[in-house]
Amino acid sequence: MTHAGVLWSSLPLPALVLGQDNIIVDVNPTAEDFLNLSRKSLISAPVWDKVMIDAPLESAFARARNDHSSLFVNDVDVGSGERPPMQCNVQIAPLNDADDNMLLLISPREISSRVSNSNSSKTAARSAIGMAEMLAHEIKNPLAGITGAAQLLSMGLTPEDQELTDLIVAESRRIVALLDQVEQFGNLRPPELKPVNIHDVLDRAHKSAAVSYGAHMTIIEDYDPSLPVTLGDADQLLQVLLNLLKNACEASKGGAGTIRLRTYYEQSLRLRRKDGSGNSLPLQIEIIDDGPGLPDDIAADIFEPFISGKENGTGLGLALVSKIIADHSGWISVDSVPGRTVFRISLPVAPKEAAG
Repeated sequence: MTHAGVLWSSLPLPALVLGQDNIIVDVNPTAEDFLNLSRKSLISAPVWDKVMIDAPLESAFARARNDHSSLFVNDVDVGSGERPPMQCNVQIAPLNDADDNMLLLISPREISSRVSNSNSSKTAARSAIGMAEMLAHEIKNPLAGITGAAQLLSMGLTPEDQELTDLIVAESRRIVALLDQVEQFGNLRPPELKPVNIHDVLDRAHKSAAVSYGAHMTIIEDYDPSLPVTLGDADQLLQVLLNLLKNACEASKGGAGTIRLRTYYEQSLRLRRKDGSGNSLPLQIEIIDDGPGLPDDIAADIFEPFISGKENGTGLGLALVSKIIADHSGWISVDSVPGRTVFRISLPVAPKEAAG
């Protein structure tokens, strides 16, 4: 058996190779066990007849195949006709072989059901963040060893046999990137509050987006020049605006679109806390895009950790945005329908003594 054959047989995750027309051409033993189906019953069968995934993947999978790119989908139920569904993460990636085969990799989450109560979900997500913060460093060290070992092993393989070692390296790097985001979420320093002209920050964000991920978009400024300054951390507020602008640009899925940056003053808006206290938040910033809108099933929880509307999303970007705005004694909300999504940030005015 070749090195690649040994790696394929010992791969601890269920894996299937899909040929043209999404026919299963190979499966590893772990996939047989996971699906509770034999190799004989799986080979030559259409994959969606044997692998039941509770998500509309067909169009996204077709794009990944046509573009020769990878597809990641998190937190979906996966099962078969012979076993109940289990919550998993799913990856579909090209194998770069002569037959243009695709690899379907299933990562079970080892939980039997979704948590239906939203409060319990939020508590569990925050607990997961805290646990990940403690373990991130320890996880990164063995991942570095695994990546290095896979790279060394690949040096002795033929190009055809390097596909699985390349997959190990790519997945290890993806996990490290996710852990970096988790650490950033947990280690964000308190904001250094100083008088900030929000239009200066918007201008920096606009220029940054226009020369990078937003080059294909039309970005319109609709500002109220009379807005007073707020009390904030300019760098952290820039991070918020860049994140929201990037999301708005990605909503167009590479096509042309329009983003409107709007500011205005609304004296009536106040944030009232559970203890009865509150403060006025009259400074309004809106990032408005004309994309397809947020999925209905996640719109209410979009600022919670691990909730994402992206195929490859980690669900930490908007959670970090929400945390930063809360640290600025502000509020962020979203209103989304197909063709119009509005992220609205509400901030307090800097006290007169701070504004100088």
